[in-house]
Amino acid sequence: MVLSSSWKSRHKRRGCWVGPGLAALLWFCVCTQFICAVRAVGETPNVVQKDAEFDVTYNDTVTSENQTIYAFNHTISRNKTEGVRVTVDVLSQNLKSPILFVVRQQQAVLSFQVPLILRGLYQRKYPYNHVGRTLCQPPTRAISETQHFFIDVSTLSSQGTNYQLRVSRVESFTLQTDKKFSFTASPSQPQYFKYIFPEGVDTVIVKVNSDKTFPCSVMSIQDIQCPVFDLDNNVAFLGMYQTMTKKGAITVQKKDFPSNSFYVVLVVKTEDEACGGPLLYYPLRPDELINAGNRSKILDVMVSQAINLEVYVMGMLFCMGIFLSFYLLTLLVACVENKRMNKKREVFESPADTSPAETASLLGKNGDGQTPALPYEYGSFLDNGSTLSSEAITDSATSTDNNYGYMERSLESVGRSRQESLSSVEEDDYDTLDDINSDKNIVRTKKFLCVSDLARKDKRVLSKKYQIYFWNIATIAVFYALPVIQLVITYQTVVNVTGNQDICYYNFLCAHPLGALSAFNNILSNLGYVMLGLLFLLIVLKRDIVHNRAMVRNDVSALECGIPKHFGLFYAMGTALMMEGLLSACYHVCPNYTNFQFDTSFMYMIAGLCMLKLYQKRHPDINASAYTAYACLAAVIFFSVLGVVFGKGNTVFWIIFSVIHILATMLLSTQLYYMGRWRLDAGVLRRIVYIIYTDCIRQCSGPMYIDRMVLLVMGNIVNWSLAAYGLIERPNDFASYLLAIAICNLLLYFAFYIIMKLRSGERIKCLPLVCILFTAVVWGFALYFFFQGLSTWQKTPAESREHNRDCILLMFFDDHDIWHFLSSIAMFGSFLVLLTMDDDLDNVQRDKIYVF
Repeated sequence: MVLSSSWKSRHKRRGCWVGPGLAALLWFCVCTQFICAVRAVGETPNVVQKDAEFDVTYNDTVTSENQTIYAFNHTISRNKTEGVRVTVDVLSQNLKSPILFVVRQQQAVLSFQVPLILRGLYQRKYPYNHVGRTLCQPPTRAISETQHFFIDVSTLSSQGTNYQLRVSRVESFTLQTDKKFSFTASPSQPQYFKYIFPEGVDTVIVKVNSDKTFPCSVMSIQDIQCPVFDLDNNVAFLGMYQTMTKKGAITVQKKDFPSNSFYVVLVVKTEDEACGGPLLYYPLRPDELINAGNRSKILDVMVSQAINLEVYVMGMLFCMGIFLSFYLLTLLVACVENKRMNKKREVFESPADTSPAETASLLGKNGDGQTPALPYEYGSFLDNGSTLSSEAITDSATSTDNNYGYMERSLESVGRSRQESLSSVEEDDYDTLDDINSDKNIVRTKKFLCVSDLARKDKRVLSKKYQIYFWNIATIAVFYALPVIQLVITYQTVVNVTGNQDICYYNFLCAHPLGALSAFNNILSNLGYVMLGLLFLLIVLKRDIVHNRAMVRNDVSALECGIPKHFGLFYAMGTALMMEGLLSACYHVCPNYTNFQFDTSFMYMIAGLCMLKLYQKRHPDINASAYTAYACLAAVIFFSVLGVVFGKGNTVFWIIFSVIHILATMLLSTQLYYMGRWRLDAGVLRRIVYIIYTDCIRQCSGPMYIDRMVLLVMGNIVNWSLAAYGLIERPNDFASYLLAIAICNLLLYFAFYIIMKLRSGERIKCLPLVCILFTAVVWGFALYFFFQGLSTWQKTPAESREHNRDCILLMFFDDHDIWHFLSSIAMFGSFLVLLTMDDDLDNVQRDKIYVF
């Protein structure tokens, strides 16, 4: 009672009081816990520890009542690294409870259960009764050290489960440089090996090959640390990794590994869908166990030394040297041309030394003072009785009869009329001129047109109109390039941080990193587009300055001879070529299907601008405005994005696109044939029916403009064929398909222009002829390297790597880099052809230059 009172008073002072009943309850709880603990000790399974040895197979049985611990001694050396591999086989089937294996090492713990359950897509479970794991080997500072590790075997199954345990040494655990090592791996038996950087080696390429495409595998590069992530469900947690079928390659830099060594981890996946393989079947229940089958794969791994700094320098110097040579060659040609022009100017300024025939040739006339004879086709036009079935039939016939009189105007009268019309420099004032309002349709409906008929606008008006092309594309380039650069930097950062090599589709066998960039060589090879685009701009600027000086001194040949000189489209073409290089470099920072349009957008623009320039040469007054042209190109890029996102296997999309393609071809053909003298309104169907009735039914007259009709018929055949091909085949690479359409139309129009130029009695001078032949040859070689296909984002990253190949130029550039070199040179040559193709007409009056 005394004890109870004191205890009671003490708790009262603390602000609480516990009665005798509650105290008895607490004593009862304590006793109950003591009894449970005694019983638990009595139920502790029997633990047996065995001293085990390497390369000995232990057959044993485990239940919930007995637990076995295997003790191993392992001597490790600082100069020699040996791996330790644990192999387990469970002999019992239909296990209700798995066996747990725990490997306790000095600096690491590894645990796994058998059967090993690995999960696949849609949480499918794959059990493996045969498991092999390699133990992590942390580095040691001592010359020789003996370490102890233990393997605990336990289970909660009351029935005895038979198993086999074997621990062995991996003699070839350390990989040697340039020595191939073969081994076998499976999902439950991953393999990894150690590589130590030799002295003086900063970068190596780890290459893995296999003769079998499937099963799908993963190769990973991880730092020397424990644990090593070597299972399908955790291999992506650390380091760099990539999926592979037959080929895999990762470039590893010494600076990324403080220990100057790394692990090469090879894992076989439980399913093949990541590598493009099919899923054989889908279970009804996500938790259903699936028999994994035999998924072992023989792999070869080899570590090779990558290129050194000298190769980087040689590659950069080679790239710079190629394109700087074009600057030197251009300077040499300019000096020769300038010297020739000076001699020509001296001869022209001394008429006493010039024969009448030479003077006449300078003015575009024959020796007898007459204009050159018209080609047979144009003569047949004048004698042909065919008429135009529209409101302008009468005007066309009248203007045809007076055609020669119009063409025989002298240079002086033309110059006078042109100077009198210089009343305004605003383009909107063009249609207010009385002479143009009165005969605009008459001039355009003549069977035979000259450049003077379609060069009636004020030159200053047209110059401003075509300069808009340059300023618009410069604005587009800024707003397009800045987000692209930001996006690809983000892509590269994600690759470097996550280590996921499947994000970008490189040629991994020839991807040389520099700084944060994974494939510097693919970026450097785009330098040609930028340098040659700048060179073309300088050439155009030089011609522009020379022409403006001639205009200031009222040079007759500049005012009234040759194709009208408008350089705005040339400036736009040069800018587009430079932007193609910049955006192609951005694309190759991390090439994949989401940013492929970066590489093709300005290709569409280049093709479109080249076609516009060809048309502008003979139709300066009626060429499309910059706003219309860029709006059409924006629509093309819009469809390119839609095709990449929705075009793969989508029948509805291909039907809609093919219909739009055919309708656009027909509308453009009508616009070109009638030179803009038609309207798309409610009465267009009535006019079409009327033309068919008058020209095809009532009198069956042939087309008035045969040349244009031939071109447009061929163009429609080509485009309709391409539309049918796309609808039937539905190519996966929609962006390239769209680019092929643009290139085919450009080549068709260019061939037509050359043929008609020669048929019109014109000639091609030596410089453009050399450019044409040179460009054709370069394009041929460029396309050969383009179709080598070193990677493709149309397939999975593992399938894309099957096309990877080693470098072929200076150990630094691959086939695609050579495509960049040759295609930039070919584009530059194509631009020079467009710039110089009509130089033979510089001294021919515009009323003697035919329109086609």
